[in-house]
Amino acid sequence: MLRSSFSDPVPLVATAPGAADAPDAARRQAAAAQAPAHDTLSPADRYEELFLAVQKARVFADSKVFVDCAPRHAPADILRDYRAQQAQPGFDLHAFVHAHFEVQPATDSHYVSVLGQPLVDHIDALWPVLTRHPAAHPPQSSLLQLPHPYVVPGGRFAELYYWDSYFTMLGMADSGQAALVHAMTDNFAYLIDTYGFVPNGTRSYYLSRSQPPVFALMVELCEACGGPAAANYLPQLRKEHAWWMAGADSIAPGEAGQHVVRLPDDTLLNRYWDARETPREESYAEDVETAAQQAGRRPAPAVYRDLRAAAESGWDFSSRWLCDPQDMAKPSLRLCEIRTTAILPVDLNAFLYRLEATIARLARTTGDAATASKFDQQAEARRAAVQRLMWNAEEGAFFDYDWEHRRLRHALSAATVVPLFAGLAAQAQADALAATVHARLLAPGGLATSETESHEQWDRPNGWAPLQWMAIRGLADYGHTALAGTIAHRWLDSVGAVYAREGKLVEKYAMRDTGDGTAAAGGDGGEYPLQDGFGWTNGVTRRLLHGCPGHPAHGACHRPGA
Repeated sequence: MLRSSFSDPVPLVATAPGAADAPDAARRQAAAAQAPAHDTLSPADRYEELFLAVQKARVFADSKVFVDCAPRHAPADILRDYRAQQAQPGFDLHAFVHAHFEVQPATDSHYVSVLGQPLVDHIDALWPVLTRHPAAHPPQSSLLQLPHPYVVPGGRFAELYYWDSYFTMLGMADSGQAALVHAMTDNFAYLIDTYGFVPNGTRSYYLSRSQPPVFALMVELCEACGGPAAANYLPQLRKEHAWWMAGADSIAPGEAGQHVVRLPDDTLLNRYWDARETPREESYAEDVETAAQQAGRRPAPAVYRDLRAAAESGWDFSSRWLCDPQDMAKPSLRLCEIRTTAILPVDLNAFLYRLEATIARLARTTGDAATASKFDQQAEARRAAVQRLMWNAEEGAFFDYDWEHRRLRHALSAATVVPLFAGLAAQAQADALAATVHARLLAPGGLATSETESHEQWDRPNGWAPLQWMAIRGLADYGHTALAGTIAHRWLDSVGAVYAREGKLVEKYAMRDTGDGTAAAGGDGGEYPLQDGFGWTNGVTRRLLHGCPGHPAHGACHRPGA
């Protein structure tokens, strides 16, 4: 077995924990004050019937293209012109749109490595390609402004994304991009200060939902690579927690409100949710088509809400949000039967446990014993609830909980490792889970996303970088270093093989044995073509290469036909 190390980067500069640093807070406030103004109305709200006409007519094959367009002049004037012209004989909607909007080019992430360039050098060369500067934002577009530069995933994803960014930042820290890690962390603090939470991404049409809450992980990483002490971000950590828990004090047992669910026994846990119940603006045509399949059986707004909630999960889409695959034949799995808001996800509650435990720990370092005690109690209550409700001892795994039907689900997915990553599992649970992962989720290329093979991208056969990292770190933290190493080495084998052949890293990989023990192909499925770039694959792979100095992927070079 190759020597492996899966710890976070060693601090480049010592930072002592303590009370929030006033100069640092003032610096962030000054930068935020200089951020340009932006339009918080989403394209659907801003352009009203013009938005509907464009998306229904499929002026663009990808619904996201229009909502990312930059208006060539004032949006109000464009809407006025449309209303004046659209009923005229011969009106050409396509021509009108192209005359009044500028299509933004896809993120220039289709960077192909020079022949013979090693994988590490390729990743290091990609950070400038994927870095964006707020001053370059087109005016009056859907992009939300930020005070600092940031890194985008790549391809069609030309904005800052929430949970993607943590896994991307792992690799940036190892690539000598500490200043950019600090800037990214401050951008997320700015978003929390401005909106009360971190949006799914920095577009106005994402302001109704968030993504898996990983800001606590970011501030720890930022401190570890020489940035401000994590305790400096306590106000933002507490504000984010309050957003996820909004309404908790007013719901009765057996009821739900927004992101919180209070079970009949008074247990309080969280679910994914979106404030809107309309088609996602960036996937308008797709959502309308999905909801139409339930016509007469389920109200379209309920379908839209669950689609949006699944998008908040980051797992858009997966069989884990549908009727339990063990309760129905696999060929009958249909996205229109999605029930995200009826499910208490094990990974979300593990992330919130980590957030609560982090707030408690950091508050203690600042001398705020009352806050530390309060969040210690909340974290412990959540830990106990997850272990009681979401652990299946017979199967040796954590599962999501169906709060509407009051039963544990049986669809095993890679979300089962997040309690280990968050540190809330008991050692005996970790030991049993390691055996389950090895028997049921270990695949060519690393950790499989689920046991269910479907046309959705967050299912088998696809494998995703963040799931590999959380499994590797979680298993290693509980002493299962051999299994952690196997997942890491298989992932690097596959990424290295695709890179050698195609000169790029992609957002997901198809974990099918190609005959040489690797899953040397990009993944598929979902609503859009496979994207390359790609932020979190770059980050996790770079971090794993740092921890596996003897892995053959270090020698992977771009050689077409390899």
